[in-house]
Amino acid sequence: MIRNLVHVPGGTLLMGSEDFYVEESPVLPVEVQDVWVQPMLVTNAEFSDFVTSTGYVTTAEREDRQGSVVFVGTPGPVPLNDWRQWWAWQPGANWRHPQGPDSGVDDQASHPVVHVSLHDARAYATWAGLEIPQEPEWEWCARGGLESATYTWGEEPNKGDELFANTWQGDFPFDNRGAHGWKGTSPVGVFPPNGYDLFDMAGNVWEWTESAWQDQPGVHACCSGTNAEGDLKVIKGGSHLCSPQYCLRYRPAARSPQEASESTSHLGFRCLSRRAEHASERD
Repeated sequence: MIRNLVHVPGGTLLMGSEDFYVEESPVLPVEVQDVWVQPMLVTNAEFSDFVTSTGYVTTAEREDRQGSVVFVGTPGPVPLNDWRQWWAWQPGANWRHPQGPDSGVDDQASHPVVHVSLHDARAYATWAGLEIPQEPEWEWCARGGLESATYTWGEEPNKGDELFANTWQGDFPFDNRGAHGWKGTSPVGVFPPNGYDLFDMAGNVWEWTESAWQDQPGVHACCSGTNAEGDLKVIKGGSHLCSPQYCLRYRPAARSPQEASESTSHLGFRCLSRRAEHASERD
């Protein structure tokens, strides 16, 4: 089932930020047209429906790959200058087995699907009659009508009992106390929506866009588990691994590079339509 799409009226986006990371600047005005957006990330259950219907085999499951990149953490404090300390290639990891062959998603039907490459996300979108967002569209939707706000919900930090998104709670990358008990992905829709009634536009999992990554001085792939080489695309939104200590990227302006054929345990997607008829067709 594909949920009702949410209509987000277009307008002028002040895209980016000059207050955090160099790759987010300069702030530029961008015109965004009306879009109809999935209010929640694509879940394991929804992706399973697609696979059952089509027989699709994801990039991570193919014979020439047979694995994906998984967050493994560290046993204690480490210098935060090399993400390879807490990421590892895991043979047998894929959307069905997010931590490797011995793991599963039977109890995570409502969690966002992960270990999907951009090619996999595109295949699902085509099947659903939808598309993957461009970066300006995604950022405009994430802001929820709050022009230039730091977060999708305003200016308050995501901290303690006042959590607006599923992000890392504790000392990164070795001590995660969990966001309301969720260590890793959380079911879609658990945390409050933004002003457009869109859920998880910050945290939980990063989201694919179709926009090509443009290099900027000083850019690094802080937590995407990629060498940032090849057919680079922009991913947005941050994930459950984002921490102010290291990666304050659960903000609308934040961005990171990801190779289109790669997949990780903290990267998923949602789709949209640029055609008004989808507002009433989907249920």
